[in-house]
Amino acid sequence: MRRIYLDHAATTPVDPRVAEAMAAVYRDAPGNPSSIHDEGRQARALMDTARERVAAAIGAEPSEIVFTSGGTEADNLAVRGTVAALRHKGDHVVTTAIEHHAVLDTVSELEREQNVRLTVLPVDRYGRVDPEDVREAITARTVLVSVMHANNEIGTIEPIAEIGRICRERNVVFHSDAVQTVGALEVDVRRLPVDLLSLNAHKFYGPKGVGALYVRKGTPFARIQTGGGQERDRRAGTENVAGIVAMGAALEIATRERAIESPRLARLRDLLLSGVRDAIDDVVVNGHPTERLPNNASLCVRGVQGESLIVALDLAGIAASSGAACTTGSLEPSHVLLAIGLSRELAQGSLRLTLGRATTDEDVDVVLGELPRIVSRLRAASPVA
Repeated sequence: MRRIYLDHAATTPVDPRVAEAMAAVYRDAPGNPSSIHDEGRQARALMDTARERVAAAIGAEPSEIVFTSGGTEADNLAVRGTVAALRHKGDHVVTTAIEHHAVLDTVSELEREQNVRLTVLPVDRYGRVDPEDVREAITARTVLVSVMHANNEIGTIEPIAEIGRICRERNVVFHSDAVQTVGALEVDVRRLPVDLLSLNAHKFYGPKGVGALYVRKGTPFARIQTGGGQERDRRAGTENVAGIVAMGAALEIATRERAIESPRLARLRDLLLSGVRDAIDDVVVNGHPTERLPNNASLCVRGVQGESLIVALDLAGIAASSGAACTTGSLEPSHVLLAIGLSRELAQGSLRLTLGRATTDEDVDVVLGELPRIVSRLRAASPVA
């Protein structure tokens, strides 16, 4: 059976060109980039080139890129690093109800353990936060606003340019988790008023376990790990040279191919959503109708459990998810779906189909053939259907 992979929001397959770049480092560059001998200098040169590639893709300076172990660490570093650096100025953080747990759990822990004051803003039925709510939430004690660029579950794109301008006016540091958008949308920090931006390589066909945090020059920032002075004393620990090289290659490829690939995915996404709505009744499409990621199709199917849908699709050769991969297995409905106003019962029937480079029209046709049959069978077997 040919498998159809529709879980690219959870992770993307490593591009073969990226895998080869990574393998070459393992084969040919064994040195520690902090060492001053030839092997160390070689590793450092490879890392410097990768840093330039990542910076160029988002319009940053290479010195503004801090490599991390992934998006979660980048989010933690942004939130904790800012709060620690500005504790003398204030103790208030503003975020939204639909952020990734890497942000929400971090700010909640700071509130609980360090007496940081926290404002969590609501979103509308499409998952968008009102910039005016951000404006009203900011006080003289606010040190950080953190709003994601696009939501990983429902695909909604947030108005971060407007939010960033408000933060600039109020002299507040602004962080955005751009894990889902970098590589898929144009992200240029020369035009976007963001101070901190989180990236993750395995969302744009790079390897897992490597990411980056953009830190705009002059942004107050404190390191949160003790140890060595790597990454300009902003993130201790020997750098993952092979992963960093692969990240640079992956982002360069994604940026180069984005103009063709993103519209192609948006067309397939719309075909998929239209076909599902035509073939299955009692389906709710989540997320903004136009301001959404090009590859994200988020649905809730009334009368079925999302987990049962995922298992049945998997047996039919289709890999999908019911939401964020890092909360898979939780018995609780998605906090994102509850935040946009869905009932707990409807939120339990969530299905996220996220397309990628290998997705074809034929794949969409297969899904549109299988999914209605699966839903019909599950509803017939449900005692509440």
